[in-house]
Amino acid sequence: MKILVVDDEPLARERLLRLVARLRPDADCLEASDGEAALQLARQHLPELILLDIRMPGLGGIEVAAALAELEAPPAIVFCTAYDEYALQAFQQQAVAYLLKPVREADLEKALLTAGKVNRLQLAELNSLGSGDIELISSQTHRGVATLPLKDIRCFVAEHKYVTAHTPASQLVLQQSLRDLEESYGDRFLRVHRNTLVATAHIQRLEKSDEGSWCVVLGGMDDKPIISRRHLSEVKARVANPE
Repeated sequence: MKILVVDDEPLARERLLRLVARLRPDADCLEASDGEAALQLARQHLPELILLDIRMPGLGGIEVAAALAELEAPPAIVFCTAYDEYALQAFQQQAVAYLLKPVREADLEKALLTAGKVNRLQLAELNSLGSGDIELISSQTHRGVATLPLKDIRCFVAEHKYVTAHTPASQLVLQQSLRDLEESYGDRFLRVHRNTLVATAHIQRLEKSDEGSWCVVLGGMDDKPIISRRHLSEVKARVANPE
């Protein structure tokens, strides 16, 4: 794997290079201290992954990412920054991760694994959609801002004081209430229980359990949200051919 590390601070750049060397000893690593140099190296060497700072003299990381998106085979991008306020812009540039400095080894390892699952063709296809075409759900975490594409979310579940968004691969605890989410996305999510909204696009069928209650089978999910009696008739009316 060819990895380009971009940061205007030498110590931060060296630390990232050390972490990469430990996590991916076979990687071919390049480094740049500013955005212009990063673009030149990226066009010349075509790295699979770029670890990219945001605030730099001259071209900032967001501008660099936008320019890289124009390449025929754009690299995966992991932003590494001391600032959390650029997270939404970063994910609009199809970043696979947004890491806050000082970057922890465990977080970088997770980002490297994620980047490895997204090939260049997929990234090119994502970028061709344009930044405004991917709607994101975001949440502030102890490590910064995390996001999930709305299209990947199967259900929102309220438990105790929190609402959790569930996808086949991950979960994200949100600050919004279930009512707020229903008001915002009621055209795409259906209330099946006082504590659950499910994505209508991912409903495969309705299923009756051995205990006699109805539940929703969602694509890619083992968990089957229970349908309350109060909402059963409405859910059946919205779902074609329930079992």
